[in-house]
Amino acid sequence: MSTLTAHFDLPLDSTAPRWARSAVTAVLGGWGLRDQEWLDDAAAVVSELVTNAVRHGGGAVVVDVEAYGRQVTVSVADGSSVVPRRREPDGTGGLGLRIIESLTTRWFVQSYEGGKRVRAELPLSPGPGVPPGGTSREEPA
Repeated sequence: MSTLTAHFDLPLDSTAPRWARSAVTAVLGGWGLRDQEWLDDAAAVVSELVTNAVRHGGGAVVVDVEAYGRQVTVSVADGSSVVPRRREPDGTGGLGLRIIESLTTRWFVQSYEGGKRVRAELPLSPGPGVPPGGTSREEPA
């Protein structure tokens, strides 16, 4: 089975999180990952990552989605090399990384084209998650 990928360039403005949520859930649904609760969690992770990129990053915002069977990783890149850090909620923010941590199996930061890319691995999607013509990881090929 091959890895499925999608790539989105988003505007650096307040509409980016909404566009990212819609695009990512449409792509994941098209790939056969259709559990609504799981998709809502994936959308929340993407929204938080993109919101952080818009607020604290710079340059273009780039979203990538990768799926191998039921395993999905989302990443958001921006032009800032400043690594995100957890901060105390203050009424204007501070919950984003806590939300990401609660909805992912892990997240990490990589250098990316002069800036950074934050990658978040989602829990395995419920259901088969098998693209048409593919085989699941659990079944022998």
